[in-house]
Amino acid sequence: MVIGVISDTHGQLTQKALKALEESQMIIHAGDIGDPNVLEKLREIAPVYAVRGNTDRARWAQGIPMTQVVEIENLLIFVIHDISMLDLDPKAGGFDAVIYGHSHIPKEEWQDGVLYFNPGSAGPKRFRLPICLGRIRITEGEIEKVELINLET
Repeated sequence: MVIGVISDTHGQLTQKALKALEESQMIIHAGDIGDPNVLEKLREIAPVYAVRGNTDRARWAQGIPMTQVVEIENLLIFVIHDISMLDLDPKAGGFDAVIYGHSHIPKEEWQDGVLYFNPGSAGPKRFRLPICLGRIRITEGEIEKVELINLET
């Protein structure tokens, strides 16, 4: 299974981002969506699980949860926009991964067997940070590969 992971689109969804997500069987959006059309376009590719970010304040965003638990092939993934708001111990909670956004800084880190993954920002350029998104490949209930995809090249 291929999971596309995107965050901080801030209302902007480029053709490069859509192309990079084409093979996804599921897409996780880690907040700061910016426009409901972003989710509609992503749903044309695969089912979408999204959380609300700190800039998602409009009426359309009120029905989007602040956190989400996604189960994929017996793996549990906790999704939150701002990792500083995480109020649980993912390992003790049985989570295999935590997906988050907010900082616009792409990061893949493993702690105590739990993947902490920020795909960076797929939206407008900010400072010198790359415009990117991520992909997680799951095979037989295991995280096989985690990738960051630079959308600027």
